[in-house]
Amino acid sequence: MKTLSIETSARNEYGKKATKAIRRQGLVPCVLCGGGETVSFAVDPRAVKPLIYTPNSYIVELTIDGRKELAVLRDVQFHPVREEILHMDFYRVQEGKPVSIAIPVRLSGNAEGVKVGGKLVLSARKLIVSALVDQLPDEIVVDVTSLGVGKTIFVGDLKFEGLRFVTPATTAVCAVRVTRASRGADAAAK
Repeated sequence: MKTLSIETSARNEYGKKATKAIRRQGLVPCVLCGGGETVSFAVDPRAVKPLIYTPNSYIVELTIDGRKELAVLRDVQFHPVREEILHMDFYRVQEGKPVSIAIPVRLSGNAEGVKVGGKLVLSARKLIVSALVDQLPDEIVVDVTSLGVGKTIFVGDLKFEGLRFVTPATTAVCAVRVTRASRGADAAAK
């Protein structure tokens, strides 16, 4: 899994007034939870752009007062009108404990149903998985070569070593939808 390094500055003041003061300085207030310790810090919004505005998932290496912490992004709160980042929550990665994170899905292969006129539809762009940090992939590759018209691949159909899917097993990942062209090809075949 890819790692992104972010420099931060620790916060000692808490509460609404302190948070507003941090935002006036042009910084984003953040919290790092997990492992029995909560750390508050502030970060430059330009430093977190590659983390937020991307389809990829990252393990974040935060540098807080010279101390390095591995974490995953849990939540981002945006202003409803200006779309500025208001607050970010990170969760600490602990050695030997699994981490839950959303990983992007990539389809590979040419589906059988598409060859006869069906339309391939990706229903889930990201799936939430749980695994140890060293076993997390950059993306989940789903082979759709044998997928026929009207067929669907569900999360329960996917098997990857070392990964446990947190997303419900009944969630559709991708499907080949019936189109007029595929109905016409089916009628001509009969």
